Amino acid sequence: MSTSTESRGAQFLLNAYVALFCLYLFLPLGVMSAAAFNSFDYPSVTQWRGFTLKWFVALAHDQRILEGLRNSVLVALGVIAVSIPAGLAGALILTRLGQRSGTMLYSVLVSPVLTPGIILGISSLIFWREFGVPGGLFVAVMAQSSFIASYAMLLFLARLQRQDRTLEEAALDLGASHTMVFRRITLPFLAPTAFTAAVVAFLQSFENYNTTVFAIGGEWTLVTEIASRLRFGLSPVINVVGVIFVVLTVVAAVTYVLLKGRRAVAH
Repeated sequence: MSTSTESRGAQFLLNAYVALFCLYLFLPLGVMSAAAFNSFDYPSVTQWRGFTLKWFVALAHDQRILEGLRNSVLVALGVIAVSIPAGLAGALILTRLGQRSGTMLYSVLVSPVLTPGIILGISSLIFWREFGVPGGLFVAVMAQSSFIASYAMLLFLARLQRQDRTLEEAALDLGASHTMVFRRITLPFLAPTAFTAAVVAFLQSFENYNTTVFAIGGEWTLVTEIASRLRFGLSPVINVVGVIFVVLTVVAAVTYVLLKGRRAVAH
């Protein structure tokens, strides 16, 4: 009897913890989303002035926000183009080196992850100015790639540790060139990880502020534009941006779960 009571008590505490955890995560998102539909001129749900969609219309005419969004996407795509090949190259080199040399190089290649973003942004700006390249989207791409490539490398390393190297050796013994082995065996094996690394790189780049704000010069991204407006007080237009991203995230997550479920049923 006491065991059953303890089990119910433990289950109740677990359910209460999960409920509080979900409330902690989603209540701010709910408040933020509700403020996007409030007629009040400042983000608020306590001072409700009526339901409206005017802030969605205002977002469509906010050129700096739209251009910041465009710049964020361009920088993120550039980071993918730079960090994925760089991370893959680093992972391949580390898996082919000996234990001693690999450990030393691993420490060097992972060090950007541990470096503060402010240092990466300022050092990238100073470095590229020496070559006559001012701060802008290109420098932001290179600054972000300096540490995002390390994340991609770690993902590729984890995948390569599960690779059966005998397939490559057999292909080489049968006369295949190293290029053909890489293209026909290694790349297809790494393709799922490459997609995951690209998604991680895009998200890391899109939300980055510390590195970007120093490297981007007179340009701006969505994140830096929102941060700059904090000095003057936010408008509900920013809440609308948040609502759109929340909706896109939910749609992407639901789509992924449905597609994964269909594949599981198909197999």
